[in-house]
Amino acid sequence: MNIKPLISKRRTIQILFGFSLYLLISYFHVSLLYVLIGGSLLGVILGKVFCRWMCPMGFIMELMMGGNKKGAEASQMYQYHKLGCPIAWVGGFFNRFSLFGISRNKQTCTSCGICDKTCYISSLNENYSLYKEDKETSGSAFSCSRCLECVSSCPNGSLSIKALPWRKEKASVELVAEEVQETEQEVLAD
Repeated sequence: MNIKPLISKRRTIQILFGFSLYLLISYFHVSLLYVLIGGSLLGVILGKVFCRWMCPMGFIMELMMGGNKKGAEASQMYQYHKLGCPIAWVGGFFNRFSLFGISRNKQTCTSCGICDKTCYISSLNENYSLYKEDKETSGSAFSCSRCLECVSSCPNGSLSIKALPWRKEKASVELVAEEVQETEQEVLAD
């Protein structure tokens, strides 16, 4: 599924959701607790998408800081999406464990580095990279707001957002552990 057209409309989506949230809170007196719960549940599924796709304050912050520019504005954006609000805290925590995340196809990736240049996290913190094997992936970082600019900028389509196989990996690790235990028992029995 090609999500690049959706990513190009992110700010429009953010305006619509942000205005809807404003109406729900201001005119219909929906409690902020419900917004916090909804944003947190969304974090379990997609990670920290609320900040860049739905939050009215996130939209205002992007306007004030000039969007995805590098330098001081990027640093401020990084700090905002790291420390901004309770929904950001919960979503950031779930970036590592969310059901969906940013995934790289190693067969089609040419390691051109465009994704890292686009990503405000890897451009500010050299410990993160979307393509370097020896670095932690930016998409699982606490500060990643899942703007998906990295996915949009990849010339080969090697980056995508999809269901992550962390459950399968965990299951396979458990199977290996069981096999090791069985082998140890066989060795001890001999």
